[in-house]
Amino acid sequence: MFDIQLSELPLNPDICTAFCEDAAAGGTVVFIGTVRNQTAGKTVLYLDFEAYAPMAIAEMTRLAEEAHQHWGALKVSIHHRTGRVDINGIAVVIAVATPHRQAAFEACRFIIDTLKQTVPIWKKEVFEDGEVWVAAHP
Repeated sequence: MFDIQLSELPLNPDICTAFCEDAAAGGTVVFIGTVRNQTAGKTVLYLDFEAYAPMAIAEMTRLAEEAHQHWGALKVSIHHRTGRVDINGIAVVIAVATPHRQAAFEACRFIIDTLKQTVPIWKKEVFEDGEVWVAAHP
């Protein structure tokens, strides 16, 4: 029902989408978070993610369970990178399959918004003129 992973290897959205295939699903929504080339007008060279893995996996699993309970998610896949992720690289993939499309959109949005607030993942933004550690939430 849930596929939760932290990985130092590049993420593949097709794996998350395939996991969420279900004959009872009328909608599957996939969010792909990528590394952009600037933040607040500063050029970003790459990001470096660190996580407290046991707690991060537990919290991502809790988010998937909440999506199941509140929106009837049949399957949820959450994959997040750790380590260095270059510009245009994929930092996170979330796929949610539900019986109806609106629930899939709502559940996916809930997961990414809450993940950025509660999951112990931190990112270091590396710029041309320095670097800064920030929480992985806005």
